[in-house]
Amino acid sequence: MNGITPRIWLLLCNPGQADTIMEENKLKFSAFLEEYKVNPSSMFNVHMKRIHEYKWQLLNCLHIITLYNRIKNDLAKAFVHRTVIIGSKEAPGYHMAKMIIKLVTSIGDVVNYNPVVGKRLKVIFLENYRVSLTKKVIPTTDLSLQISTAGTEASGTDNMKLMLNGSLTIGTMDSANVGWLRKQNRKK
Repeated sequence: MNGITPRIWLLLCNPGQADTIMEENKLKFSAFLEEYKVNPSSMFNVHMKRIHEYKWQLLNCLHIITLYNRIKNDLAKAFVHRTVIIGSKEAPGYHMAKMIIKLVTSIGDVVNYNPVVGKRLKVIFLENYRVSLTKKVIPTTDLSLQISTAGTEASGTDNMKLMLNGSLTIGTMDSANVGWLRKQNRKK
């Protein structure tokens, strides 16, 4: 597959402009999240979706636990500092969504308050995810997770907004990614 990651390309060919654009956004958002003591130089790893089992927030939780254990088990090993941000709303009557949120925040409590791991990895749950919050998160995102179970996601507008702002996307073959791939194949 051909393509570029705009922020990386900008960083490689125009580092001065990249620093101005990226660091300013990350500094502002880090100040907004001051209670978490976020490292603005860390990789901002974002998963913004309505909470639902098929959207795989649980898979992301397992990944966070894996990262936590890797850091804790080998403190001397070099590790890219990460801030994992999960933003969402849940349907009021959806019990499993409430349990997923509880899991994310519980993992965050363990990770963020560990004196050694918490300097390298942060976990933040943004509740009541809304447009005003989206405007703060999207320009800071380095890695976007679009990992819904294939065939279940109807749209991917946040995915598109994240890509336009230079985020690298890790995604499953949901409709937004399939549509983009089809368009790329037609160009060939």
